[in-house]
Amino acid sequence: MASKPLTGTKVFLMLVAFFGVVIGANFTMMKLAIATLPGTDVDSPYAAGLVYDREISAAQDQAARKWKVNAHIERRSDGGASVQVEARDAGGQPISGLKFGGRLERPTDKRADLAVEFTESGIGLYRGSAADVAPGQWDLVIEGEARGTRVFLSRNRVILN
Repeated sequence: MASKPLTGTKVFLMLVAFFGVVIGANFTMMKLAIATLPGTDVDSPYAAGLVYDREISAAQDQAARKWKVNAHIERRSDGGASVQVEARDAGGQPISGLKFGGRLERPTDKRADLAVEFTESGIGLYRGSAADVAPGQWDLVIEGEARGTRVFLSRNRVILN
């Protein structure tokens, strides 16, 4: 059995094939990484930096109000989650007339975030729910508005089994 000689053309084609596979794999991985971006906290860090001073001021205003806002979340048997928020002022009186909204944010994948809409079910008592909540760690983000201005913001890590 005679072996074929290794020619310059064969070596060239082997090099082109090798680097073609490497470049193709790198290009595919780059495209997938850019398309998913699950680890980003904000869409635009520059825009977030511009409103940073306003966020600090809003947090100081919230602390000065000394509200006591308690949230309770529990997983339902149908796979959803129920959230209850109780808001009281510094004197312990229920706060009525706020508009609460919230999100269940997945710490590892922003694409899995779920919105929670709250309705006032009693004086100072707000209830909301989210459907199809996967088990695991979530960040419960609650925002309260009064007359179109955000007056409360809370972010807490919760574990739903």
